[in-house]
Order: sequence, then C-alpha cells, then structure tokens
Amino acid sequence: MNDSSWGAPPHAGSSAGYWGPSDQGPVQGAAPAGPAYDAPQAQHTRPMPIVPDVPAYGGDQDDDRGAARLSGPLFRDETPQAQTYPAAPQNPEPMHDAPQPAPRPQKKSAGRDLGAAIGVGVGLGVVIVASLFVVKAVFVGVVAVAVVVGLWELTQRLEERKQIKAPLVPLALGGAAMVVAGYVRGAEGAWVAMALTALAVLVWRMTEPPEGYLKDVTAGVFAAFYVPFLATFVAMMLTADDGAWRVLTFLLLTVVSDTGAYAIGWRFGKHKLAPRISPGKTREGLLGAVSFAMVAGALCMQFLIDDGTWWQGLLLGLAVAASATLGDLGESMIKRDLGIKDMGTLLPGHGGIMDRLDSLLPTAPVVWLLLVLFVGSG
Repeated sequence: MNDSSWGAPPHAGSSAGYWGPSDQGPVQGAAPAGPAYDAPQAQHTRPMPIVPDVPAYGGDQDDDRGAARLSGPLFRDETPQAQTYPAAPQNPEPMHDAPQPAPRPQKKSAGRDLGAAIGVGVGLGVVIVASLFVVKAVFVGVVAVAVVVGLWELTQRLEERKQIKAPLVPLALGGAAMVVAGYVRGAEGAWVAMALTALAVLVWRMTEPPEGYLKDVTAGVFAAFYVPFLATFVAMMLTADDGAWRVLTFLLLTVVSDTGAYAIGWRFGKHKLAPRISPGKTREGLLGAVSFAMVAGALCMQFLIDDGTWWQGLLLGLAVAASATLGDLGESMIKRDLGIKDMGTLLPGHGGIMDRLDSLLPTAPVVWLLLVLFVGSG
C-alpha cells in the first residue's frame, strides 16, 4: 500500500474501524476505535463522521439521495444526548374502557325559590285574613281584584301563544260585577251577571274584523266561566252568619291539600299520577293530599263551623283533595297547550295569580255546596 492512501478515507459505504461487533452501536462517551491496521499506520488516519440512523432536523424521512445522517458525535469530545420525548400530560384523560366512578345522586329540588314562595304566601295570607275578619266588603274587593288580574294573565297568554284575542274589557268589568252580584244577590245574581258578561263579550268582539271571531268569543266565554264565575262561590260563602269561618275553612283545606301533596310526593313519590299532563304529580302525593285534607277537614268542621261534625269534615276534606287536584291538572293542561310553565310572574316563587287560583277556583263551588248540605246556607 503506497503512502498516498494513508490519509484517504475508507470507501463511502464502509464503516470499518468505527464500529465494534455488527450487533452493537457506538460506545457512548468513548473515542471511536481506529481502523483495522497496525498501530503505526493508525496515527496517519483521519476519523470519519458516523452515519446517522435518524433524520436530521429539517430533512425528509425518506431521503432517496443517499445523504449522510448524523447519529453520533461529530468530534471526539462530544457525547451523544439521549433522545427526548414529550412530557406526559399532568392530568391524562381516563381511558374510555376504564371504570368511571358512579355519579352522586342528585338532591330533589322543589323547582322554585322556596324562601320567596313562603314569604309571598305568608303576606297574602295576612291580607286575606285581615280583610276577611275586619270588613267583609273589603274581602269581596280583594276577590274582585284577584279575578281581574287573573283574567288579564289568561287573556295575555292566549294572545301571545295562540293568537286568540279574548276581549279583556268586558271580561274584567263583567268579572268584577259577577263577584259583587254573588255576594249581594247570591247564586241568582251570579248567573245573571255571567249571562250579561257573555253577551258583552259577543258584542264587543263585533267591533273588529270577523276573522277569528268564533275562537275569540269562545275563549272569552270560557274565561268568564273559569275565573270570575267560579270565584263568586267564595263570595256566596261569605254571606252566611259564620261566613268568614266558612271561607277560612275553604282556604285552609285547599292549602293543606296542596301542602300534603307536595310534602309526601317530594319525599316518597315514585308513581306518576298523570305524566302527560303534569309529570311532577305522583300517586303518593295524591294520597298525601287526601290524608292531610281529611284530618284538617275533621278539625275545621268540629271547631270552626257551626253545627258541624268531624265525620262531615272527613268527607269535606276528601272532596277538597279531589277537586284541588283536578283543578291543578286542569290548569296544567291549559299551560301545556300554551307551551308555558307559569301564567305570569307577578308573585315571586309562585308565578302568576292564576297559578295560585288553579286549585282554589274549582274547589270553591264544591265547598259551598257541601257546607250548604251539611249545615245549611246559614
């Protein structure tokens, strides 16, 4: 071998002299071994870069040009760095097939602001009781105002949701007159006022175009019967000698029935009473309403109503629980047809006036009739 070959590098594809056995890589941190020559010749040789086994930054992974790739130190004093990997996330997402902890059971909720509901209920109770036992005429005025507001809420929702324009002016005037007529002239006065109110609705609507006349007047007559006419039975109860106690019994039994239905249904309710109409009502709640109302009815008839007996109170409580539940379901049916939750927002925690009258209105004629049968019109 001549002297000119000492400084020449080995063949481009050869790595002889730089690698150990074929199944091992370069020794980390050690200088590469010399060529496979004797020691005197090794001092004239020049080390070649080591062929890389990973692509350089910016290069193509499939380099078809045969370019050299760095895989080891370029100089003797360099040591190859260990390959780094991205750090694992601190909070890795659980695997889809990993068992997940069972969700905590949700507490039952009343669905309303209970504090506001209690406060408004107590305030209304004070106004009603004060007017009931101080001056009866003031209580009649309270009933008339409630009727007018209820008619306004109902007609507003009918127009907003169904484009039904029941005339409010004749309904409001006729409704207030109906309550006063029931107090002054009894059932006869209530029926006459009801007929005149229906006639006023028919005539009032004639001042507008005929399109939709039939549905508007039908809704008006329905509203006149549903709100003011049923409310006149409260005014007729008041005309008896013990009228204030009769009205108080009517109010107490209705409230107790609703309270019993809520308390028992919220705690033990599992079987739906009418899921298509009111999903929140249960059969257990109905049993609670009947039980509470019957106990309260027995106490009220025994201690509040002249000549009343406890067994009459049991029957009265049963009837009140049935009529209050049906009245609540009836308004729920109306609200579902209209696509609304509440008739109004006037009473915080309760909704509107009509949302409080839903149980009272159909219960009033039931209580009036049973009290007349049990103890007379007095």
